[in-house]
Amino acid sequence: MNPSDQMTADGYLDRYEAAAERDPLGGIALLAGWLRTDWRPLFAELRAHRPVLVTPAFALVTRFTDVTDVLSRGEVFTVSGYAPRLEAALGGPVMLTRDGTPLNWREKALMQVMLPPDDVPHVRELVGRTADEALDAARPRGRIEAVGELFRHICMTVCAQYFGFPGPDAQTLSRWSRAVMTDATANLAGDPQIHAAAVRAGGEMMDHLHRLLAERRAQLAAGRPPAPQDVFGRLVRTVLPEELALDDRRVAINVAALLLGFAENASGSMVHVVQQILRRPQVHRAAAEAAHDPDPAVFDPHVWEALRLDPFLKMIPRTCAHDHVLAAGTPHETRVPAGTLVLAAVASAMFDEAVVAEPEEFRLDRPRHVGLHFGHGPHACPGVHPGAAVICETVRRLLRRPGLRLLPPPDGLVVRDRDVFPDRFPLGLDQKGS
Repeated sequence: MNPSDQMTADGYLDRYEAAAERDPLGGIALLAGWLRTDWRPLFAELRAHRPVLVTPAFALVTRFTDVTDVLSRGEVFTVSGYAPRLEAALGGPVMLTRDGTPLNWREKALMQVMLPPDDVPHVRELVGRTADEALDAARPRGRIEAVGELFRHICMTVCAQYFGFPGPDAQTLSRWSRAVMTDATANLAGDPQIHAAAVRAGGEMMDHLHRLLAERRAQLAAGRPPAPQDVFGRLVRTVLPEELALDDRRVAINVAALLLGFAENASGSMVHVVQQILRRPQVHRAAAEAAHDPDPAVFDPHVWEALRLDPFLKMIPRTCAHDHVLAAGTPHETRVPAGTLVLAAVASAMFDEAVVAEPEEFRLDRPRHVGLHFGHGPHACPGVHPGAAVICETVRRLLRRPGLRLLPPPDGLVVRDRDVFPDRFPLGLDQKGS
């Protein structure tokens, strides 16, 4: 019996359909609960028997080929659902929320130039230094609160020193990020108070960015150009033809998007990676050994395999612009109606036995194309190279520490905001050694 057969024995589909027949909203609530707690066996059953599940609230897409199809077809499966909330917070259109428009095409290309692979050594050095300082400070206590003292601390440091976007202080910068992204990604019920908090935070953030931008313009005019590896500074001093140039509002919005697309995803992903590695003693030993290798490429596959096993972002939402058939020409061919919220389950796709060999095993030889950690298609992350470096180097420095361990509950439990964003993750460390 193969793993997918073993994992379909719970009968999630039968239970969902029975509940939905009695009460459609009750069926959706049941499904939503499983997506939080039982996502692996649920996805395994759906891949095997109903790879495209259309419900009254959303369509859930679970096989690799269909997930990548959804993420590749921006003209059919759009990101328009993000637009109203993010654009209200930032005061204008965002490249992240536009499909195939001149704005998206132009600014995505520009930000890829601003975030090149060449920056990776600089980013790794900044992250490594910051991580070691935080870990050294925590060592006498024999523990570290990994989210606040390490993961988010590093994300805010990268935002300040590499993106060139410091907040009035790190706590305010972190608050802005969390408020805006909570509304954009976790406010499924449309709570007006959450939306209002995001708009307030976004307004504060944009006012701050415009002040920073004025300072950057003045520095440039005075012959004091920004540091060459500061992304904000690169944008300020880049000279483009008039018809392609960004005005100050577009510069500020793109810098804001750096923080919003990075901080919550990166810090959440690091929590999931560390949990997966520390729960597997043999993997932990191998990863700790690889973390001391001078070549980071020896260590990095441990991060991506751990994150494949438990990705922070398990589903990527899209909106179906017009009726579309998924899994066409197969026994599971399914029509998705226009207007449907479509959840492309990347967490399921990365367990698809048709594409991923031995998906339940921890293997370091996975081909790169099976990893969907940074999305896929026209909205794949434009900052993938420095973003990946932040996650890998932070975890690498942590895994070097002797005595690193999960703490027993309740002390060592991950505390999350709205069941989504990690806020606390205490880890044990040896008080001696480094």
